[in-house]
Amino acid sequence: MHIGCPKEIKPQEFRVGLTPNAAREAVVHGHTVSVETQAGIGAGFTDKDYVDAGAAIIATAAEIFAVAGMIVKVKEPQPVERKMLREGQVLFTYLHLAPDPEQTKDLLASGCTAIAYETVTDANGGLPLLAPMSEVAGRLAPQVGSWTLQKANGGRGVLMGGVPGVGPAKVVVIGGGVVGTHAARVAAGMGADVTVLDRSLPRMRYLDDVFGRDFKTMYASAGNTIELVREADMVIGAVLIPGAAAPKLINRVQLSEMKQGAVIVDVAIDQGGCFETSKATTHQDPIYDVDGIMHYCVANMPGAVARTSTIALSNATMPFMLALADKGWRQACEDDAHLLNGLNVHAGQLTYYAVGKALGIDVLSPQLALKA
Repeated sequence: MHIGCPKEIKPQEFRVGLTPNAAREAVVHGHTVSVETQAGIGAGFTDKDYVDAGAAIIATAAEIFAVAGMIVKVKEPQPVERKMLREGQVLFTYLHLAPDPEQTKDLLASGCTAIAYETVTDANGGLPLLAPMSEVAGRLAPQVGSWTLQKANGGRGVLMGGVPGVGPAKVVVIGGGVVGTHAARVAAGMGADVTVLDRSLPRMRYLDDVFGRDFKTMYASAGNTIELVREADMVIGAVLIPGAAAPKLINRVQLSEMKQGAVIVDVAIDQGGCFETSKATTHQDPIYDVDGIMHYCVANMPGAVARTSTIALSNATMPFMLALADKGWRQACEDDAHLLNGLNVHAGQLTYYAVGKALGIDVLSPQLALKA
């Protein structure tokens, strides 16, 4: 198969879909790899690194899309890229379709087969291609939140760990999954007073057993949530429903009850955000103010640490990418039900239920798509 990797064009996105090591693995498997010039430079990979790995360097994205049977990216294809997709072509990348009707419409119109990293599953019920970026985003959330808390950035002027005689910041993490756990660990490590809200009693028992007194846990009832949010200096939204739009956990009225200068970090913004007032921002202009509450809602947070993120993502995606290339998407998905769960679009039809429910679009089951 001819595998193509264009340069990411989303604002302030420095990651790349293939590392030189991943390109080398594909070449060893007998595939042709084409990489757009300078695609890896933001993550510290030069064109020479890719050439040494056996890949060809191509001048433009248009040439990549024209010749490649499979496009491997990081972020969802932007409008200009979606126009270059074609029937029969495989797209392997993050999609986050539920809050994005325009992208969904364009992918359906293209006729391509789109497999989303964020809905591929594993035997343990996890999301192995989302997990590395969830880990990165979780660890980044307290870091960017503490920066937003600084008075010069509109925040309350509270230091995460406080100082002797002055208490630490109060941080509330909504969601105790991968993002929430990593966010709580880092926030607690910075000296903050951290509480994790979740509705799963087994998960809270696990967090308590593993992390002990590093941070507290509390059941995420409506009453507990708003009580903690009112007193918080920082609230980190870390709730995920695989493939679906994120639930709105804090509305505009509840937001008005928060302390002036408090900070919201919405890590769920890729799926539409879990606060009513959330809207996607970029690294170039990351924060905005609603009713005196500072919002940090960057939709590609891991792009800020592009090298770490790229290598971590490639480690996870490489086996699936090789299976798709070695076997073709049909056989690869037939052999691996977890990879089949990643199928979101095929030949003009939507194939992921949660996206169809969110957007009001009829869905063809992925099993039927295999037979189509």
